[in-house]
Amino acid sequence: MQYCLSKPGAQQSQQNRWRTHQARVGGILFAMVENGEGRPAVAVKTSCEQATRLRSQHKDIVPSRRLNKAHWSTVFLDGAINDSLLYQLVDSSYQLALHQASDAHPLQ
Repeated sequence: MQYCLSKPGAQQSQQNRWRTHQARVGGILFAMVENGEGRPAVAVKTSCEQATRLRSQHKDIVPSRRLNKAHWSTVFLDGAINDSLLYQLVDSSYQLALHQASDAHPLQ
């Protein structure tokens, strides 16, 4: 979560029903930290194509069980995913949320 919150404009929120910590920018979710299936995990958003590719290449990346499975993937943090890939996925998810937030609230 610390890396997520280091992003400009990132804010933390909690989803009590799901017992998760969320990172948002401009009110748009870009990462959700949880214990997925009893394992530490973070959910990130990608394109549908990237999600499919990542899941086929990495057993520790699976469809999100709480968010839109086409775009959101859960990355298990105690598996074989290296830090550089994890940071790249968080960065990409952040950029998608930033773009979505700017579309929702264009500059006047």
